[in-house]
Amino acid sequence: MKRLAVGPITTPEYDEWRVRRVNNNILKSSHEGSQSIEEHLQVVPSELEILNKDFERRNAELEKQIEQTEEEKMNLRLDADVQKLEAERLRKGKARAEEDLDSLKIDYKKLRLSMRTVGLGKTSEQWCEEIQEEKNKTNR
Repeated sequence: MKRLAVGPITTPEYDEWRVRRVNNNILKSSHEGSQSIEEHLQVVPSELEILNKDFERRNAELEKQIEQTEEEKMNLRLDADVQKLEAERLRKGKARAEEDLDSLKIDYKKLRLSMRTVGLGKTSEQWCEEIQEEKNKTNR
């Protein structure tokens, strides 16, 4: 072991350093306030990395919202197409009903005309009068 003469040249800091050294200049580790190896090796993210993660999270949220909006847009287009088809079907049905009504009106007019021609278009009172007239003719 080496001995060192302590004299007026040494300082208190040197004495402290000399007491803490082991194996000729390897300092003893002080366990006070020290971190574990896991804590010491843990990587602290930089501000840029934190901002990048926030950006990626926000971007993912916005992409999800865009997908939902696109899906809603597609559903609305389908609904609009269904409504257009239903409106077209109703227009065709209305046109067919109007054609049928016009045809019935024409048929009714023809029927009334042929009933008048044959004499069937009379009311019961008119028939009663005609029968009375016929009776009176035969009774004379």
